Amino acid sequence: MSREYTVGIVGATGAVGQEFLRVLDERRFPIKELRLWATASSAGRQIAFRGAAHTVRTLDGDAFQGADFVFISASGSVSKATAPQVAAAGGLAIDDSSAFRYEDWVPLVVPEVNADDCAWHRGIISTPNCSTTQMVLPLAALHAANPIQRVIVDTYQAVSGWGGRAIAQLRDQTGAVSRGEAPSVDPAVFAHPIAFNLIPEIDAARDDGYTKEEWKMAVETRKILHAPELRISATCVRVPVYRAHSEAVHLELRAPMDAAEARAILSDVPGVKVVDDLATHQYPTPVAAEGNDTIWVGRIRRDMSHPNGLALWIVSDNLRKGAATNSVQIAETVAANGWFKGRRG
Repeated sequence: MSREYTVGIVGATGAVGQEFLRVLDERRFPIKELRLWATASSAGRQIAFRGAAHTVRTLDGDAFQGADFVFISASGSVSKATAPQVAAAGGLAIDDSSAFRYEDWVPLVVPEVNADDCAWHRGIISTPNCSTTQMVLPLAALHAANPIQRVIVDTYQAVSGWGGRAIAQLRDQTGAVSRGEAPSVDPAVFAHPIAFNLIPEIDAARDDGYTKEEWKMAVETRKILHAPELRISATCVRVPVYRAHSEAVHLELRAPMDAAEARAILSDVPGVKVVDDLATHQYPTPVAAEGNDTIWVGRIRRDMSHPNGLALWIVSDNLRKGAATNSVQIAETVAANGWFKGRRG
């Protein structure tokens, strides 16, 4: 990229907002001007970036004028209000919420899988749910080699996927239980204690017995893979882990595939690392995934319940590739190809 860009972050003081800053710096994204926005409670806070202090501000009427890329990591209501304003000002909103993911006119992108979808944006591009992002990249490679007919996925999702209050709740409850005290539960975060526990409920309940998180994984995977008929069922579980989601994935393929072939295919996928030797206890774990952008895959094996079945275990840092890194990669893709709209033509 030969030019520099005016970049903004909505939700700059949150967990993903802070990760945006780290990823932008690590990937040396060319920034001419950095604008940071958050709620009134964070206004005035100073955040260091590339040797300079940047003041966090609240959004105002002309906040997005002249902005090239605006990364949004906030509530769906904030995204619905701000992303169209970014687009109207001629910039590109890259939104981490679910506000626009299911709109036909908004690209939903994992650049290693469907980068070309960025070309038809109208000023807004969505990044998928973190649990979808880490699953769809290895699945896309397998699907290209042997079309997937059905996906069954069970997730083990870290508390950081909820946000900072969930991280604090796990820390405080762990301390309380360790001291022999009853853990305090904030029902606005989790309905049950999360320390030393599993909660098979993420996001709102639906009438069909699934949660919205489980529905998201199915709808988003179909959209990204351009596979509207793909059959998917998910069970999403919150686990007492701070960072990095894990997933047990069972695939039904069109034809049989042995584990060695799957390993060979996945070993050639950029951004994917195969760690798979059960005999020596080598497989992905959240501890190994934390703080990096790799999608780790292991426990690859023929599914004994179906002749065309394949099972695998996928782990990735939900704040990195699951959110911030994927968003920055979208910006890089648009910049590299000149896929701007609005005032840039």
